[in-house]
Amino acid sequence: MAEERLRASHADRDRVVDLLRVAAGDGRLTSDELDARLERALSARTYGELAVLTEDLPAVPGAAPAADLKKVLRIERAGSNVRRDGSWVVPEQIELRVTAGNVVLDFTQAVIALPSLQVQALVRGGNLTLITRPGIVVNTDEVAIIGGRVIERQPPDPSVPVLLSVNASGRVVGGNVRIRPPKPTRRTLWRRARPELS
Repeated sequence: MAEERLRASHADRDRVVDLLRVAAGDGRLTSDELDARLERALSARTYGELAVLTEDLPAVPGAAPAADLKKVLRIERAGSNVRRDGSWVVPEQIELRVTAGNVVLDFTQAVIALPSLQVQALVRGGNLTLITRPGIVVNTDEVAIIGGRVIERQPPDPSVPVLLSVNASGRVVGGNVRIRPPKPTRRTLWRRARPELS
């Protein structure tokens, strides 16, 4: 029996779903294409049906092998700042214990292999900032904030498919929780201020 006719498992379907989500986050698939392929992936019965869904996609850049994907990332700091940016691999859970320092989790170029992230935070004397991109939704309902507030700029567009749900819990004392898109670069600002001449 040819390999493409072999029956696919739940794990096989989940793997393709994750690849499609990352490809959409990288801009390789439109939201309509993602929706259509996700529907086909979830109902696929064989390896062949799954293979055609990713045959026009490269091996997803930066996608982490399962061995590189941490289940829990624990960060403890006192008197210093914490920043995760670039092509870091988003784990299943992040535990933050930070005193007298700011925390920045930048998802702009992050490698997203799972559909959800749990953030358990205890931040004293500093801010917790989450830098998002389209398709990332943050829920801070379970964060107790003492002496600060939640500041969300540019709420997520409901028409964009959700690539990652970030569920935050814990406490932020003497600081704010900020959720924002990346800041425009100088080049972007210059182009807005001075449009190109035709």
